[in-house]
Amino acid sequence: MTWINVPDGSPFGPENLPLGIFRAGDEEPRMGAAIGDQVMDLAPVASAQMLDGSQVFAEPTLNSFLALGRPAWHATREWLLDLVRNENNRDAVEPHLIPQSAVTMLLPFEVADYVDFYASEQHATNLGRLFRPDSEPLLPNWKHLPVGYHGRAGTVVTSGTDIVRPSGQRKAPADDAPTYGLSQRLDIEVELGFVVGSPSKLGEPVPVDDFMDHVYGVVLVNDWSARDLQAWEYVPLGPFLGKSFATSISPWVVSLEALEAAEVPLAEQEPAVLPYLASENLANYDITFQVYWNGQLVSSPPYREMYWSPAQMLAHLSVNGASVRTGDLYASGTVSGPEKDQRGSFIELSWAGREPLTVNGEERTFLVDGDEVTITGSATTPDGHRIGLGSVTGRILPGA
Repeated sequence: MTWINVPDGSPFGPENLPLGIFRAGDEEPRMGAAIGDQVMDLAPVASAQMLDGSQVFAEPTLNSFLALGRPAWHATREWLLDLVRNENNRDAVEPHLIPQSAVTMLLPFEVADYVDFYASEQHATNLGRLFRPDSEPLLPNWKHLPVGYHGRAGTVVTSGTDIVRPSGQRKAPADDAPTYGLSQRLDIEVELGFVVGSPSKLGEPVPVDDFMDHVYGVVLVNDWSARDLQAWEYVPLGPFLGKSFATSISPWVVSLEALEAAEVPLAEQEPAVLPYLASENLANYDITFQVYWNGQLVSSPPYREMYWSPAQMLAHLSVNGASVRTGDLYASGTVSGPEKDQRGSFIELSWAGREPLTVNGEERTFLVDGDEVTITGSATTPDGHRIGLGSVTGRILPGA
C-alpha cells in the first residue's frame, strides 16, 4: 500500500523502489527512487529529515551508497518503504516527486570491472550445436564451473545510448583469408547483471554464502555481440572485439531485498559441484524477460532456468583470490529457455541466419542499421506482486 498514485501494471510499485541517477533540467545529477511513473528525489528528503549519511543521495553515482554495505542498504530500504507507505510523510515527500518523463536517466554507477558469464545450459547447448555440429555441444568443463570472461568496463553504457556498428576482422569458413570491415552479424544477448557494493580483499575468496553481503542488486543487460568478429577471434582466448564495443544496462538498480520474494531454488546440478560452489541456500530468480525488435515481441526468456546461480558466479569469480570492488558488474550471460520463443539472442532465434524471423512483415536474421531493441523484465512473487526491472534500449547506427 502507498499514498502515492501508482498506475495499474506499473513495474515500480511500492514493494520495489529501485535506485538510479537522474538529472532534472540543468541541475546536478543525483539519486532517486522509482515509484510508479515518478522519481522520488531523495537528497532533499534525506536532508530535511536529517538522515545520517544523507550526502550520499546527492552524489552523481550510486557508488558511495553501494560502498556503505548491507546494513546501510537495509536501513535505506526500510526508510524508503516508510516514506511511501506512511501517510504522515506526504508533506515531506510529495514536493519532491518528479515525473519520470521530465528527467534524464544516467548510468547508475561507475563500473569498476565487468565480467560476463555463460550460465544458461540452453544457450550454451544451442551455440555448441551451431559452432561444433560434429561434437558434444557442451565442453567438458561447462558443468564443473561457471565459464566467463573479463569484459570492458569503459564501454558499459546506459539505456538509450545509440550503438555504432563495430568493425574488425572477419573470416567466413569458405574464405581463404580474413578481411576487415563492418560487422554483418550484429546481435544481442539478454542478460541479468549483478551490481557489487561491498568490496573484498585481494587474496580472500568470497564464500558462496556471502553473496548478499557483497551484491546490492540487479540491472538488465544487453551484451551487444558482433558474431562474425567473435567467430574469427575467440579461439584460443575467447571474446574480445566482438563484445567489447558496447554493453547496455538499465538505469534502475533493483535491490536483492526487493527480489527476495521471487527467489526459486536452484535446480539440481549433476555432476555435483566442488565444495566452494556448494551450498544449501543456492537460488535463482523467477524473472521473465521480453525482447522487442523494432517494437515487436520476439522472445520471452526465463531466468529461473539458469544452470549456475549468481552466488556461484561470484564465488568462482573470486576463488583464485581476485578481489571485487564497489561498482563491479558481472552478468549472467545470455538467458535462454528450452522453447524457441525463449531464446535470448538472434543467432539462436534465427539459428545462425538459416531460419529468419518475420519482424514487422520483413524476414530478418541479424541487426541492420536503424534497428532498435528493447529488453524488459520483471519478477513475480507468490502473492502476485510484480517487481519490474524497467527496460534497456539501444538503436543501431551505421559504422564508419
